Amino acid sequence: MNQQEINEAEWKNQDNWSGSRWASFYFSKKDSRIWVPKSIPWMGWTLNLAKPAGAYWLVFFLAGLPTLMLVILILIIEAQA
Repeated sequence: MNQQEINEAEWKNQDNWSGSRWASFYFSKKDSRIWVPKSIPWMGWTLNLAKPAGAYWLVFFLAGLPTLMLVILILIIEAQA
């Protein structure tokens, strides 16, 4: 079984998904991907939180992106003063 087949089998395994069908989280150490299609593929992509890079992306989205937006807002306000 090659890695692509392992990834597909892991993605189909419902034990690797938690949460509801609409707001689910994916955890699979055997899946080599960081970004995987959501359990309903037309809804986009989600992170494989069993991979360290997936957890780093999550931290960035939860903390880094709002911080970046705040810094930009402060710079805009200071430029207008």
